[in-house]
Amino acid sequence: MPNNVQTESPPSVASLVGGIIEDAQRLVQQELRLARRELQTEWDKAKVAAMSILIGMAVCALGGVFLGSMLVYLLNEFAHLPLSASFGIVGSILAVIGGILFYGGYKKASEVSMVPPQTAETMRENVQWMQNPK
Repeated sequence: MPNNVQTESPPSVASLVGGIIEDAQRLVQQELRLARRELQTEWDKAKVAAMSILIGMAVCALGGVFLGSMLVYLLNEFAHLPLSASFGIVGSILAVIGGILFYGGYKKASEVSMVPPQTAETMRENVQWMQNPK
């Protein structure tokens, strides 16, 4: 008589499919948890970066104020202009430069499309294809 007689019956197809479905569900849940954790990590990094940028911009703005004041006093000292005229000249020059930069940024911003044109076209084609599958 053979010694390796199996006393258990092989698993049914239904139990195998059920096991596969359970494994797939568990895999999807783990992937979602991983994605959530990665998004949280990236969000935290983005917050730190944004804070650094904002603080850097504030420090640069303060430096710009001091440099502008320095230019005013240099103009007053070396051009022998009244202090009010020096402030007016430096302020006017900075206002013109700021206006030019603002206008350039405005023109560039008007070129930005909120909906990517190629993606919109592809989505339209997909909707048409789903409505008329031939």
